[in-house]
Amino acid sequence: MKFKVIFFFIAFMAYFGVNKSEACSRILYVGDTTETTTSGNLLRIVGRSLDWKTPIPTNLYVYPRGMKKKGTDKPGAVTWTSRYGAVYAVGYDGGITEGMNEKGLVVNGLFCKGTVYTNGEDAGRPGMSLAMFIAWLLDMNETTPEVVAVLKEHNFSISGATFDGGTASTLHWGITDAEGRSAILEFDNGVVKVYEGEDMPAMTNDPQFPAMTAINDYWQKVGGVNMLPGTVKSPDRFVRGYFYQGHVKRTNDADLGLSIIRSILMNVSVPYEYTVETEPNVSSTQWRSFSNIRDRLYYFDIVTNPGVFYIDLKKCDLRPGASVMKLDTSKSQDYIGDVTSKLVKHAPFTPMY
Repeated sequence: MKFKVIFFFIAFMAYFGVNKSEACSRILYVGDTTETTTSGNLLRIVGRSLDWKTPIPTNLYVYPRGMKKKGTDKPGAVTWTSRYGAVYAVGYDGGITEGMNEKGLVVNGLFCKGTVYTNGEDAGRPGMSLAMFIAWLLDMNETTPEVVAVLKEHNFSISGATFDGGTASTLHWGITDAEGRSAILEFDNGVVKVYEGEDMPAMTNDPQFPAMTAINDYWQKVGGVNMLPGTVKSPDRFVRGYFYQGHVKRTNDADLGLSIIRSILMNVSVPYEYTVETEPNVSSTQWRSFSNIRDRLYYFDIVTNPGVFYIDLKKCDLRPGASVMKLDTSKSQDYIGDVTSKLVKHAPFTPMY
């Protein structure tokens, strides 16, 4: 009992001490598990919002299998040849924010200011830049358990360039595969911590996952029908997203499922150009993505665009030797629906090591 009280106090303090300028949300929608139709019919869509205080231009790249890559430009880096093709969302044309591979594995990177990647014990391990970390996981793994095994082995050393005038890329990651096996990866003072589960529904930013779960447990006892926290703070968004995804219609219809998860993401998003006098650096939602794992559709929803568009990985040439393809989202103002045909051959992006 004493431990529970102390832990909740820590979570409570984390709740009120959260940095208001850093924000993102990830919510998983799961379809109707009671339907007794063909195998593979269950719909899963990972919805994610990207929130930041300044613009993060993000383009979409499709990479084929069989490409040789490296984690950093320093000697001794992690190197690999990709087993799977994937679609990546690439910020500043220099670092992968998230993506989905052809096997339906989805990895989303969100900010977490409490992240500390190293503690000195990883010195001498092969280098891995944050710009390429998600590519490595998606390129080489089909399932969440495979990713978890790689992470727990921890035979790599994470590093990354700063951005936006010196902001450190302190991240944690949500991982989901085609069977709904989920994991949340966090670095706690250099120690890899992985929290695993089935269809883990919600993830935002600070505090780290155990403390966030304690906060959510409190609100579950309050009951969302009676009261939900309504600010843009990370724990409030987590609680709202968790509650709403658990109280919506379950369907395996892709269009309806997209509408449902899209409405939840809008509820936990931060209004565009949102400002508060006492919080001048608060983030606004810039874009939302929706990874339809079952159908291998990757949707992109830029808040200043009138429509939502998507890339169909099943229509992409992912064979070894195929070209890297790019969708320049700065030209997407009028895009809506399937834009796979609008991908153009392009050189690989240049990582911000």
